[in-house]
Amino acid sequence: MLVGSTESRPTNCARYVSGRATLCGAAPNLIKGNAQAHTSAVFGIAPQLWYTKYMLRFTKMNGAGNDFVMIDNRTGEVRLSPEQIAKICDRHRGVGADGILLIEPATNGADFRMRYYNSDGGEAEMCGNGARCFARFAEKIAGAGKDLSFETPAGIIAAHLHGELVTLNMSEPSDLQLNVTLAVGYETRNIHFINTGVPHVVVPVVNIEEVDVPREGAAIRRHEMFAPRGANVNFLERCGGNKIAIRTYERGVENETLACGTGVVASALIFAMTEKTDGPIGVVVRGGNELSVDFRRDGERFTKVTLTGPAEFAFEGMIEL
Repeated sequence: MLVGSTESRPTNCARYVSGRATLCGAAPNLIKGNAQAHTSAVFGIAPQLWYTKYMLRFTKMNGAGNDFVMIDNRTGEVRLSPEQIAKICDRHRGVGADGILLIEPATNGADFRMRYYNSDGGEAEMCGNGARCFARFAEKIAGAGKDLSFETPAGIIAAHLHGELVTLNMSEPSDLQLNVTLAVGYETRNIHFINTGVPHVVVPVVNIEEVDVPREGAAIRRHEMFAPRGANVNFLERCGGNKIAIRTYERGVENETLACGTGVVASALIFAMTEKTDGPIGVVVRGGNELSVDFRRDGERFTKVTLTGPAEFAFEGMIEL
């Protein structure tokens, strides 16, 4: 059962949905049903009908169409299994999202800790679009201000908020490999590779609209060269000047997504390297937004890499676990 609204609610209220009542306005993110007398008095529901499962508070956000369920876990009370994560991300039986982000206390001097899980329940090192949403979420619920930092498995990320846009100082990319010949089925593809917090393959194409992203992306994502964890796959089309368009197949989601922040960065850096150009580079994603990637390039090394793009609130709600 999912209850959600963008409207403010009274502190002590109850909502009745599909034969069940949910209490709203309590402080914890996890609320256990244990209010039979109050519920019966208000709605006339027999005590035995009051459910005992947990209700989880969440906020829904998206970064350039890449959508996430945001959870405040600063108290450490939320512990989700892979099955629960998959259920929450299910677009028919849950909230629906490409992944889940939890805000937690930092352990290494940053302001916060960001935990990111793909919709299959697996934890990932970094998510660029999710990190922008994380920064705005932290500013909203914790008063973090316009400049903040948070730890990830890919390193400490710094963020600056300006309106609905967020600029991230990304971790330094690694493992750059250019012009790699990859045998995929009966074909060979010329691909590039770089790790921008998570591993990314970049495949130059003439027209991204003609690419079967789910099929071709899945074949490359699971290629033995990238075993055992696999890689994300980006198809890149040059658009003239310092502008490119990409489509991305994301591991963990196991499908094309409307945007991938680390894929945007990976594609922009590969473009800069192969075209011998400097930033900023505009990157148009499948969702229609244009993100900006800037950097300093010294030979084959990139430093001071930034990613700028939108992060938008959609709605808030509660879901039964």
